[in-house]
Amino acid sequence: MHITMYPMADCCGSAACDLQSAHQRATLKIVLVINAVMFVVVLAAGLLAGSTALLADSLDNFGDAFTYALSLWAVSRGERAKARVALFKGVLILSAGLFVLAQVAYRAFVPSLPLYEAMGTVSLLALAANGTCVLLLQRHRDEDVNMSSVWACARNDIASNLAVFVAAGGVWLTGSAWPDLTAGLALAALLLWSAVRVVQASAGSLRETHASGRWQARASQERR
Repeated sequence: MHITMYPMADCCGSAACDLQSAHQRATLKIVLVINAVMFVVVLAAGLLAGSTALLADSLDNFGDAFTYALSLWAVSRGERAKARVALFKGVLILSAGLFVLAQVAYRAFVPSLPLYEAMGTVSLLALAANGTCVLLLQRHRDEDVNMSSVWACARNDIASNLAVFVAAGGVWLTGSAWPDLTAGLALAALLLWSAVRVVQASAGSLRETHASGRWQARASQERR
């Protein structure tokens, strides 16, 4: 995941900064609604189909909707607030990954055959929805750490949808639940990897803003 950080101090209060924030808010509102709707749809399908991969996918949509709401709050804030929100997103992604691992372990000991028809249909619907989100967020991915972490969440969704679709085909071909569990395990690995990257980037941004704040405070004291 590529993250480029642009300090808010460079444009804070300027017309360009205000316009950028307005565009970010408009995009985040759209992807927030898309993910909230897809959470309900995919969760219902996952429960109906008995699919670990679909349940994991719905949890990912819920986490994204929640983090998009946080990102809306952080759009007009300073770099430190954005880095803190990004750090919280990383913790949420980590929690989702651990939850999926727990689901895989449970299904391994309490097996059941998921409905591959529901898995395939819903994964394609979710792929179309999340593909739209990625396209909307693409232009914002390098604007700051907040939007970069948001784009990473959307990108993870695409991989999740593809994994569920492949798993549906595997369940159909083998008559076994193991393709579904394998997809869930792969999704958990992707979430955990992404969480580490987001946490590293946000922690680095927090260190930079802290160092910058200390330098500015020292300079202010010297001027006095």
